Amino acid sequence: MSKSEHKSGELAISVQHLGLVYKTTIDRRPTLKARVRTLGRGTKHTRIVHALDDVMLDVPYGSVLGVVGANGAGKSTLMRVISGILPPSHGRVEVYGKVSTLLALGVGFNPSLSGRENVQLGGLAAGMSRRDIEDHFEEIADFAELGDAIDAPMRTYSSGMFARLGFSVAVTVRPDILIVDEALSTGDAKFKEKSLNKIKELRSEDRALVLVSHGLGTIREVCNEVAWLHKGKLIQRGEPNKIVDAYEKFLKVGKSAAIDEDV
Repeated sequence: MSKSEHKSGELAISVQHLGLVYKTTIDRRPTLKARVRTLGRGTKHTRIVHALDDVMLDVPYGSVLGVVGANGAGKSTLMRVISGILPPSHGRVEVYGKVSTLLALGVGFNPSLSGRENVQLGGLAAGMSRRDIEDHFEEIADFAELGDAIDAPMRTYSSGMFARLGFSVAVTVRPDILIVDEALSTGDAKFKEKSLNKIKELRSEDRALVLVSHGLGTIREVCNEVAWLHKGKLIQRGEPNKIVDAYEKFLKVGKSAAIDEDV
């Protein structure tokens, strides 16, 4: 497939004043006294959650942006909004190019179908033609290292096999923009290394990559810029070692001047 036509430095993703708000309902069990007072009925409380709060972020072509943050920081939510899976509550996201996402490994695969059939479905969903899929099938199958299991139903696959096939399809699409959410944390050590090398290979081309990971060593090694999210807010963005050092310090002591200032 053809190489990206975009040039390094051109804008790939623009996130402007992005917010995502949703409501959750909490049922609280009443005390005995409260049950008597309310005739046994419980109470429901509505909680407003700001999953993303006024996030501003630009990602140019030729860059690899790492996204870090504790669980619940809004990392995966941000990736889903950028990918068009979730609509924002306010603000806007502009994407300039073809996006391939690896958000939840195996999502979209039909467990009743074989790996081969799911490669065809996944390729079509990603915008590949049938000819493209045929031309690149062996490349996908070889990278996934499934052997004869490629023709077995995917319900017989282990989570690692799901991961390998999902990653293989996503990177073989040769996207302009590749979004990877924790995919490199799945699979054995050999495949993790192979996947990391593939990310580095894509990094060398004029593409834009966004990598969400708790693997801070990988973030330091692969990315040329890092964004730190906390409770839906963008806390800091900058050179990988600087941001990762600040984030690691926060994880150890539980506080940060940047968070105290911005949150």
